[in-house]
Amino acid sequence: MLHLISERLNPLRQWLDNLEIHNPEVALFLYRVIPAQCPFARDIKLFGYTILHIPPLCKLNPFYEQLMGLRFRAMCYLVDECGMTI
Repeated sequence: MLHLISERLNPLRQWLDNLEIHNPEVALFLYRVIPAQCPFARDIKLFGYTILHIPPLCKLNPFYEQLMGLRFRAMCYLVDECGMTI
């Protein structure tokens, strides 16, 4: 079952992997929208004591690696092509 789902997601993964960035506005948008680290990790505290730790779940996202690569390419474009300091 998971193998079938994974196969159906491959075209979208390949599209994300092959997406080239040639526009500074798009690059800046992608850089800002895609978080650098997983935003879902949380510590639940009660009276100053951590009672529950929720680990980052980004690795469960089937497009995690592609999104991180896209953010990195956007950042490199901004730095290398546009001369921005990030």
